[in-house]
This record gives sequence, structure tokens and C-alpha cells, in this order.
Amino acid sequence: MTPTEVGALDRHARWEGVRALVLGFGASGFAAADNLTHLGATVTAVADAATPEQLEKAELLEILGARVRLHEGATATLPEGIDVVVTSPGFRPDSPLLTQAAARGVPVWGEVELAWRLRDPGPDGPPAPWLVVTGTNGKTTTVRMLDAILRADGRRSIAVGNVGLPVVEAVMDPAPYDVLAVELSSFQLHYTDSLSAESAAVLNLAEDHLDWYGGSFDAYAADKGRAYHAVHRACVYNVADPVTEQLVRDADVVEGARAVGFTLGTPGVGMVGLVEDILVDRAFIEQRQSSAAELVTVGELYSPAPHFVANALAAAALARAHGVSQAAVRDGLRGFTPDAHRIAVVAQAEGITWVDDSKATNPHAALSSLSAYESVVWIAGGLAKGARFEDLVATARERLRGVVLLGRDHEVVAQALSRHAPDVPVILVEAREDGGVVDVPDLMTRVVEAAARMAAPGDTVLLAPGCASMDQFTDYAHRGEAFAAAVQQRH
Repeated sequence: MTPTEVGALDRHARWEGVRALVLGFGASGFAAADNLTHLGATVTAVADAATPEQLEKAELLEILGARVRLHEGATATLPEGIDVVVTSPGFRPDSPLLTQAAARGVPVWGEVELAWRLRDPGPDGPPAPWLVVTGTNGKTTTVRMLDAILRADGRRSIAVGNVGLPVVEAVMDPAPYDVLAVELSSFQLHYTDSLSAESAAVLNLAEDHLDWYGGSFDAYAADKGRAYHAVHRACVYNVADPVTEQLVRDADVVEGARAVGFTLGTPGVGMVGLVEDILVDRAFIEQRQSSAAELVTVGELYSPAPHFVANALAAAALARAHGVSQAAVRDGLRGFTPDAHRIAVVAQAEGITWVDDSKATNPHAALSSLSAYESVVWIAGGLAKGARFEDLVATARERLRGVVLLGRDHEVVAQALSRHAPDVPVILVEAREDGGVVDVPDLMTRVVEAAARMAAPGDTVLLAPGCASMDQFTDYAHRGEAFAAAVQQRH
């Protein structure tokens, strides 16, 4: 097939004879391979390794007619005759197979691009609209808040994308959804071309994943800005983050789309924000020139932390742009509880509060978490992913009672502390290994003991590492669970 013919493929096209290669076999890779096989395409799926569960899924796909190659070196070479590559978001554009695809003129889609093409108008109207959320931090919380609000309004909604369920699974569901709350990472957005969301929000932008982008923050920001491309109703941006507003200004949107800011201050006309301790809407009411509509109070939210309130405002803006009532915004946010390992209190003892925010995997997220507490013993370190901690430490130093460091890139954090908070005591806890495997329970027990020695009544011990976890843990959840277990064992 020619690239032009591939570009015309959609839900009702003839996929027989389309030779598709799926790169990567995680959740999104399997979903893409499974649904392409269902549509009749000739599918080859490749990955360099596989878990036992993935091997079972591979056997199922091969029974259905796909070819699956899950072994070292499987992603090194693009086979001849491939019409389209559907890549998992973890593969950089300079990966060998994607470089070969570019050289041959083979189109490369992400699973999100595939999902957009496979939307089905259905018998009762157009496909379910997408409300897209991206940003450096807060995406999952905001998308889950948005989904809760939509459900409170009686909509058949689901949170999809980077939040867990692949988008292609949702669009191929036999029972159509009314609306999709879609969390997208910069990697996922990089591989989209056709996406035209009803509304989209970029929550914030800070240095993250710069290793993926060759150190270029501008390239990272540009991919985030793809969320605003061809938006129909509202581009929601962070008033406190001028980069997000500039992305709106630069976006090529559908005529009539509005820019809607969210702010922790008093909102101007066309914004949502705070009036004292009330979240209000001055964007989607007729009397917005002179008044604001009450949505919910800060005290009714799960947490009064500033970043949590900001996420609630962004979710409310997207929901209101979709036509959701004020009452549903209130009810959805009142009942919302965030996922595990996000500002979760795991213990309160001896006047000290122990908080698990293991999901804070970059400096921007860690600073947001630190800003919610007055006096903190901060547990930090891991894989820095090319990020720097200078601004974080300079901003948060007055809040730091002490710091416990762990992980491969602890020195990056230590250097920032030495420059900007030299009087803050620091304890380094190094892992003990058995046969090259980190003794996680021992490591976290010693981390917790070190933090306890520093903490005083009234303090918060905060696990907000500012780094990824895979140097010593399976993932951020494993890290948070180990922390909670060590705290609970101590108390």
C-alpha cells in the first residue's frame, strides 16, 4: 500500500492486505496487535523481551493469525513489505526500527493515533468526544477527577490512555461510550497526527524525560502542545505556567475554540479559579462578566494541597466545556479519592505524619508535594532522567528539616542541596544487594529509621523522590508499598 492509502484507513476501511508491524508488546502494544488482527490486517508484533503473561497473550494472538516475535534483537530490523508501524510510546524516534521506517517512507503511528482512526460514529451520532489531559505532573489525578465528574453527570465515561486502559480498547468496545477522559504522555502525543480533541488541557510543563528528547525542553514542550491541535471547544491552560498559555497561542485550533485558564488566584473572565476557599467558574456561565458560579469548596476536596486543587480546577474546566452541570462537578470532586502513592497518609504517630507520594517522579512533582507542608523530612533520589534539582531546593529549602537520599542519581540531589541548602542535614542510605538484587525491605527500613531520627513533632516525612524508581524498585508503586510497609512496621 502507498502511504496515502494507509493514511485513509479508518474503522470501516478494508484492512485485509494491510501489513502492520506492532513495535512493543506492553498493554498498548498488545491492544493494537489484537485489534488490528480482529480487523483483518496481517500483523507482526515484536519486542525484545516478554513476561510470562505476555507470552500467554502472544500464543493467543498467534492462534488468531498474528506473528509474534518476543526475543532479544526482535526490534532491531524492520521486515520488508510493511505498510504501517504502530509503535509503543517507549520507543524513541531514533530507535533502529523506526529509523528504518522513516528511511523507507513507512508511516509510524502510536496506539493513540490508531485509536483515533478506529472511532466509530455508530447509529446514534458521532463518535464519543475525547477530553484530553497532558502535562508534566497531575495527569492521572486530573483524568480520574474528570471521569468522576462525568459519571456524576450521568455520562457513560471511562478514563483511558496513559492512565491504564489503552484507548483502542475503549473505542472498539461494542457498547459505545458517551465521552472519553484521555490521559496522554508526551511520548504518546509524539506519535499522533490526526487527533482532534473536543477539549484539552496542558496542566504544567517542567523538565522531565529530557533523556528521551536529547536534552531539548522545547521538543518536549512541542509534543505536549500537540494536545491542543484542532481542538473544537476549549484549550485549558495553567495561568501560573506561561509556557502552557503560549502553547495555546501557537495551536492551530478549530474556529470557535476558546482559551480557558485555571488559577489558584481570583479568576478573570473566561477562567476558573479560587475565591477565598471556593472553586468557581467564570468561563461557562452567561453572567461571567460580573459574577462567578460556585463549584465546590477546598474543604470538600480530598486534599487542600495546591497542586491537588489545581488539578480539580482543570478537571472542572474540561467538564464544564463539555456541558456538565455545576452540581455534577461538585458531586464528582466531593467523592473523589486519588490513586495509591499520591499524597497518601500512611501513618500518624508521635506527632509526625508519614506521606507516600512515590508517584512524584520528577522535580516539578516533588516540589508541588513539598509545597503542601510546612516542615518536611524529604526522602528523595532514584533515576533523575536528566533532570536538575537546583530550582526545587532553592524554592523549598526553608521547609526542609532534613533529607534522606537513596538511589543511583542521589548525587544530583545532593549537589543541589550543597549549593542551595548547605545547612540542611542529609543522610545517604545505600542499598545492600544479594546477588545483584536490592534488598528492598532492608533499604526502606533504614530509610524510615533515618527519617525518624531527623523528624520532630509537627513534621511531615515525605516520600516524594523527584526521580524514577527502576534502579532499585520494580516501579513507583513498589517503592511506595515498601515505604508504607516499613513505616507501619516501625509503628
